[in-house]
Amino acid sequence: MKKSWLLFAALLVTLGAMAQVKDPVKWTFAAKKKADKVYEVTVTAVMAKPWHIYSQTTPDGGPIPTKLTFKSNPLVTMDGKAKEVGTLKVDHDQNFGVDVKYYYESVVFVQTVKLKGNVKTNIAGNVEYMACDDSQCLPPTTKSFDIKLQ
Repeated sequence: MKKSWLLFAALLVTLGAMAQVKDPVKWTFAAKKKADKVYEVTVTAVMAKPWHIYSQTTPDGGPIPTKLTFKSNPLVTMDGKAKEVGTLKVDHDQNFGVDVKYYYESVVFVQTVKLKGNVKTNIAGNVEYMACDDSQCLPPTTKSFDIKLQ
């Protein structure tokens, strides 16, 4: 009986540790009106220590970059590309053989959008990213979002 109890306790600890590693990045999505028909869409990532995610501008041959995609909406136009706001780190990665750009702790991706009229609509899309720590990378993950523009 004692061995069964110890095995059960070890299993719970292992499952708890695996659950913590399962999704080390928490995402939030929002939009703020900046001017008439102009919104700032923010996609915010907060990483658990010691995890990080990569910039949108990771070089070829490197790890999978973070990628924002927006679904087509005839009522919305994109104003430029999404900007990254956070403390960017650049290091040479021996595994990939290139200089990689990444963010620890948090990063905000900011996309300005314009409405094509006085309408209420949504902007939907996905963020694809790969979270890594110093010893491993998790498989690429995609999170969907749908944000009201009102």
